[in-house]
Amino acid sequence: MARDPDAIQREIEQARDALAATLDELGTRANPQRFVEAGKAGVQAKLDDPRVRYALIAVGAVVGFALLRKLFR
Repeated sequence: MARDPDAIQREIEQARDALAATLDELGTRANPQRFVEAGKAGVQAKLDDPRVRYALIAVGAVVGFALLRKLFR
């Protein structure tokens, strides 16, 4: 049985709109800036943890002490 050309046209337009929406969503999800922002937020969250912060301060102090000791020997 033959289909109505107007119905076919509407189906094509609906499929086209659905594809455009899908492509827009993929473009948003794959945006490199989004990954950078998520990475920055993750690092900031880790640095806000007192255990990590004080461990990094301790490592920096030990490295600084070792450098000063090496320079003045």
